[in-house]
Amino acid sequence: MTLNSILNMALLTLAAALPHSTSLAQAFPTKPVRIVVPQTPGGASDALARIVGQKLSEKWGQAVVIENRAGAGGNIGMDVVAKAPADGYTLLMSYVGSHAINVSIYKKLPFDPEADFAAVATLANVPFVAAATAAMPVSNMKELAAYAAKNPVSFGSAGSGSVNHLLGEMFSTTSQTKMLHVPYKGAAPALTDLIAGQTQLVFTSLPSIAQHIRAGTVKGLGVTGSKRAQAFKDIPTIAESGFPGFVINPWFGLFAPKGTPPAIVRQINAEVNKILLDKDTMDKFAVLGAEPYETTPQEFTAILRADILKWAAVVKSSGASAD
Repeated sequence: MTLNSILNMALLTLAAALPHSTSLAQAFPTKPVRIVVPQTPGGASDALARIVGQKLSEKWGQAVVIENRAGAGGNIGMDVVAKAPADGYTLLMSYVGSHAINVSIYKKLPFDPEADFAAVATLANVPFVAAATAAMPVSNMKELAAYAAKNPVSFGSAGSGSVNHLLGEMFSTTSQTKMLHVPYKGAAPALTDLIAGQTQLVFTSLPSIAQHIRAGTVKGLGVTGSKRAQAFKDIPTIAESGFPGFVINPWFGLFAPKGTPPAIVRQINAEVNKILLDKDTMDKFAVLGAEPYETTPQEFTAILRADILKWAAVVKSSGASAD
């Protein structure tokens, strides 16, 4: 046997010994990938999924299809992904509300937010904003607290136990005021009624209402993040408005069905993180008020676990329930 023959046999043996997931990652993707967004079009989840989906499509040379499957606080779309083949071709665009809070809000879910999903990549931190009707005689959160102490104030939300609802309850407690919660079946109708003046206030993701703040149809009173949003520097944080402990910066990210090959998870994570460093991506995120947020799958898993515990305490304190 020649030396070349021995070397060729050794290479073939080594290739056969490599984990199957590695060869899968090298071939991935060979067909269109879908990203399921468990919310309606127009919100932060949808906007971020479309920006990153387009970038992934350009990189892969494969279509990345955004599929909106809204309902039940995000549970319908999440269930679709939890039961999808674990091959990397179905991803979930999720956020802290549906993935870390629903498990404390709903008594029974058709999936486990940890056990049935593989954390793939965070995309962004997106501050929420307290937005009021243009006619409301307040311009910041301190003035809102003073007004709410003497006048009835109603705030809309995407439903009982949603982030929108919990933020409203948290502010009521922090400011020692009592505001009336008006739950809707989704964020879109809540925003519609706010703009129409049917309710006076809403806590919502900045991207979902940015255009209305710019148009002056609603007023941004305060953002929930630790610093002012790059695209809305004139809106103070709630913390700097006299409520220093009020800092909430929800994450948005991609998940896959549990059992998706680790090599494919790592590949998507690495490619998403590169996309987040792209200037065009950063510019598009900035317009939405979103900040790119890079993590490894392991770090994302730990963040999810910690947030499930943190928000469980908030839900318990508020008494919120979707059942």
